[in-house]
Amino acid sequence: MTNTRSGLQSAYEECRLITQREAKNFYYAFLTLPADRRRAISVIYAFCRHCDDSADDQRSTETTETKLARLDAIRGDLQNSYAGIATSPVFLALTDVTQRYEIPQHYFQDIVSGVKSDLVKNRYQDFQELRQYCYQVASVVGLICLQIFGYQDPRAKDHAIDLGLAMQLTNISRDVKEDLAMDRVYLPQDEMARFGYTEGDLRAGIVNEPFTDLMRFQAERAKEYFHSGFQLLPYLSFRSRACPAVLGQLYCKVLERIESADYDVLHHRVSLSKPQKIRVMAQTWLGSTLAGLHPGAGKP
Repeated sequence: MTNTRSGLQSAYEECRLITQREAKNFYYAFLTLPADRRRAISVIYAFCRHCDDSADDQRSTETTETKLARLDAIRGDLQNSYAGIATSPVFLALTDVTQRYEIPQHYFQDIVSGVKSDLVKNRYQDFQELRQYCYQVASVVGLICLQIFGYQDPRAKDHAIDLGLAMQLTNISRDVKEDLAMDRVYLPQDEMARFGYTEGDLRAGIVNEPFTDLMRFQAERAKEYFHSGFQLLPYLSFRSRACPAVLGQLYCKVLERIESADYDVLHHRVSLSKPQKIRVMAQTWLGSTLAGLHPGAGKP
């Protein structure tokens, strides 16, 4: 694909449209970024969407082997992109973004590994296994975004990782029912056993004290990661910190709704309305931009 100026602009526009159409919670956070960084983030989102769509179309009759092969092809497309050879508009824009913001290729390869794991692994024995999965599909995305946001202190990376873990753990708690329909159980097996809740109970939609205790435990863990994740903000440049602040708060609100529903995610779909998302975005944007900078923060 020819890397002409008009072709690159068209590639960026395609990524923007994908993000606007599909991003949901992420879209509201991206709106707080300066135009150049917002454009770059939309490319990252479009790449992640491309990976997910390649593996997770539930209407497809394709075999697992076919989907795995498609993800292997994405690995090749990534290598070509880093060599300056774009195979599609998304990869053309990705080439430009990775060069501008010096994003390591292995971050994107980790994302592909995380998406592939959904095709070959549907149970997690303990939290260490689950954490590795969450790192690949969420924390690494945070590390990529960190390159775009800009930072100086390497400690920012640890907090970006934890914010990604917190958000993915919130997703897991919210989507227990939907994931089960795809024969996926992300709740750690040893923790289910510890609280006396079985997969048979889960399939029967039983919400009892063991289930509530199990889900409360998941929520408390997510809160701990949120506490660390939000410590990322002072390390970021003035113009970038609102994006992760808004995104984190949107997921915190989802977690609060899970708690207020007494953790019954099997009979209630927890979500935020569009007005609620806009309210969170406005309040968090204002608060994050007025907050004082940590001594280790990036330059405005």
